[in-house]
Amino acid sequence: MTVDLSEMIAEHVDGVLALWRGTEGVAAADASPESVTRFLDRNDGLSLVAHKDGRLVGAVLAGHDGHRGYLWHLAVADSHRRRGAGRQLVEAALARLRAAGIRRCHILVLASNPKAGDFWKALGFFDRPDVRLMSVDLSSAS
Repeated sequence: MTVDLSEMIAEHVDGVLALWRGTEGVAAADASPESVTRFLDRNDGLSLVAHKDGRLVGAVLAGHDGHRGYLWHLAVADSHRRRGAGRQLVEAALARLRAAGIRRCHILVLASNPKAGDFWKALGFFDRPDVRLMSVDLSSAS
């Protein structure tokens, strides 16, 4: 199945947030319309949405820091999974990062989502045993 891909723009954000929040295994609970729009402004032209018959069926955020690329929150509607839409989104996002001069791309996958891990491995992504993810919550008072 082929989907129609286009650049994610501010007008897509509400639908994209609904898709992410309705997709098991996508950790986007803290995403807001403002934060996603700010991300799109900082990473112009890199994030994508997928439509089929005029309906939003997939989305991925893509960006970079000038050195490494990153993909976040890839989601495809349940009704359109296992038909190539996710692969199309990822390949197109990686092509855009490559065109921006980015040579490596990272993703974060929830440890509790082995199906996602299998999907990413099938696309050539690999585990990094040498790297540990650490975070700090900037919203808490110190």
